[in-house]
Amino acid sequence: MAYDLVTLALFRSVAASGSIAHAAALHGLVPSAVSKRMADLEVEVGAALLQRHRRGVDLTAAGKDLLRHAEALRDAVDRMEAEMGAHATGRRGAIRVAANSSSISQFLPEDLAEFVAAHPDLSVHLTEMTSVEVIEAVRAGRADLGIYSGLTEGSGLTLMPYRRDTLVVVMPSDHALATRQALRLADVVNEPFVALQTGSSIQTWLDRRAEEIGTRILRQVAVQSFDGVRRMVQARLGIAVLPFGAVEPYLDSTRLAMVPLDEPWATRELVLAVRDPGAISPQTACLIATLRGQAE
Repeated sequence: MAYDLVTLALFRSVAASGSIAHAAALHGLVPSAVSKRMADLEVEVGAALLQRHRRGVDLTAAGKDLLRHAEALRDAVDRMEAEMGAHATGRRGAIRVAANSSSISQFLPEDLAEFVAAHPDLSVHLTEMTSVEVIEAVRAGRADLGIYSGLTEGSGLTLMPYRRDTLVVVMPSDHALATRQALRLADVVNEPFVALQTGSSIQTWLDRRAEEIGTRILRQVAVQSFDGVRRMVQARLGIAVLPFGAVEPYLDSTRLAMVPLDEPWATRELVLAVRDPGAISPQTACLIATLRGQAE
């Protein structure tokens, strides 16, 4: 059987008013058009739905059953329209976010927690990637929003400022350099380093800056996460360069020390990136507005 919503709406009006003429007037139709719709509906059902008499119409047993289903269907359609409207206005849905380790370890947990608390019908699917991978995910449409280091070139994307972070040198608390007030890269470049994985914007940046002063980073070991770097430094396998926010909260519990990196390039911009600002969903636009507002 095939039912259309307009006919069912007319049927509900006929049932509520007990009159084909009243239902026709309510919907701006002539009575004959509504009568034809009711007759076609009875043919579709295969049973009489209305008992016609001088004063109007009454529902048959089949008509009462159909009315119950028609009202349930109307309620379901109303709920569907409300939910779709929530998607259209950005009040419901899922947002795919790809973010680098620096943003995840320092700023995103609190920022996203506030966003989700304020927008409980929205969910954020967050994936941790290197900055290069974040750019690729946004370009390929696998992420609605990317967050990565502005040190990594992201041509073709629309970029917006998010946060700033500062790089520091981290080492065991009893290391010979731990008492220094600040360090230059030249001061530490000959130390064994705990490096980050290939593709890390921090590691790529350090390698380039070392080349500029005519040397290379001495990699003792390479790991994938900031947590892995801290643990390797704590085990005295080398020193490392990490963002301030990835070190400072752990100083008391890990017997680590950090010293500011006194270089003009040690302060980095973290940026928000989208592929096409004209095509982003209302949900993504809402998240961007929240993140930028929190950053300010």
